[in-house]
Amino acid sequence: MNAFHSFRIQYPRKENIAMNRRMNCSSQLPMAYLLQRQPQAAAVISGSDEYPDIYGLVKFYQLRTGVIVYAEISGLPKGSDSCSGMIFGFHIHAGTSCTGNMNDPFAGAMSHYDRDKCTHPHHAGDLPPLFGNSGKALSIFLTNRFTVNEIIGRTVIIHDNADDLMTQPSGNSGNKIACGVITAPAR
Repeated sequence: MNAFHSFRIQYPRKENIAMNRRMNCSSQLPMAYLLQRQPQAAAVISGSDEYPDIYGLVKFYQLRTGVIVYAEISGLPKGSDSCSGMIFGFHIHAGTSCTGNMNDPFAGAMSHYDRDKCTHPHHAGDLPPLFGNSGKALSIFLTNRFTVNEIIGRTVIIHDNADDLMTQPSGNSGNKIACGVITAPAR
């Protein structure tokens, strides 16, 4: 199923824009407006056989200043108590497939996307972690480490551990538990 099938563009009404300007709320309008638009790319995230309940969508919006990444994930593993809240590694990987083998369910995703041959955590594909909240996660951030066009066809990976931001080459973030291929909308 195409990730863009269920999205409809909804534009803010002119009277709402005028009201926001009068109320000095215009700084909130661009983000709300942006997130209602169709993204330039998206990845439908699915869990491995061991984590079949994981499902979500990661959307990418190209701006002049970088890329807004919006991730909404559900079905993540839950911590056993309030002090063991789950934190998950979250990366763009260089591979173009979510296929795997007996040792790695998403071996086709390969390693972190690293256009400039940097050390970890400076790979272009190193992203902020996902913080689990009763099996769900929501993240939105701006990055200038890549453009949307660079990452189309690559993969988004969720790992079962937080990235420690130090260990080479990939932050000791554990097993790959979910994957999605980044695609552009059909035109």
